[in-house]
Amino acid sequence: MSRDSFKRLASDIIGCERCPRLRTYCEAIAREKRKAFRDEVYWGKPVPDFGGCPAPLMVVGLAPAAHGANRTGRMFTGDRSGEWLYRALHRAGFANQPTSESAKDDLKLIEAVIVAVAHCAPPDNKPLPEEIANCSEYLARAFLLHKPRVVLALGGIAWKAVIDDFKSRGLWNKPRPAFAHGAEAPLPDGALLLGSYHPSQQNTFTGRLTEPMFDTVFARARQLISDR
Repeated sequence: MSRDSFKRLASDIIGCERCPRLRTYCEAIAREKRKAFRDEVYWGKPVPDFGGCPAPLMVVGLAPAAHGANRTGRMFTGDRSGEWLYRALHRAGFANQPTSESAKDDLKLIEAVIVAVAHCAPPDNKPLPEEIANCSEYLARAFLLHKPRVVLALGGIAWKAVIDDFKSRGLWNKPRPAFAHGAEAPLPDGALLLGSYHPSQQNTFTGRLTEPMFDTVFARARQLISDR
């Protein structure tokens, strides 16, 4: 599909008003700000997908961070999770640089796109089931747009959302495979689903996810893309 379709999807995401609770929360955070960012203008709107189009690697995150992507307007930009993610993407050859601090920097993804289960920052990083359902159209459109060969789900909620997308299209009628770090599952369209612990501080500060573990998953994604 054309670049214009990618732009239309971004425009539709940015203009979405389907979840009043999330819109109210994001706008309030953008007004109140964190002290360290008090001089910045927060984005405060739904955050669109970021990356190339089409993209053989689709990374599926959970949702923007309140003072990360909700502030900068770009997926995984301006927070600790993003620092981990972009370092790993860069080491695997999916990004031109290892840092992502501002939507105005020179970061570019290579053969990759980052999408989300929910495009608005949720309170306590926990979107409600109905809010995930409201956003599911955008994930479905991203699948059809990019036709990824590898889908990397960051966390169990993203893993479930990917499979639920195929269920909604009548393409999945078997039990959902268990999520685990490094888990693999073939998808009905010929792509492969990979699982990784989310690079949240809850996982990285405790050692549940280490950088070598993260690198191994991205190396596997690179290998799969090269082989397909």
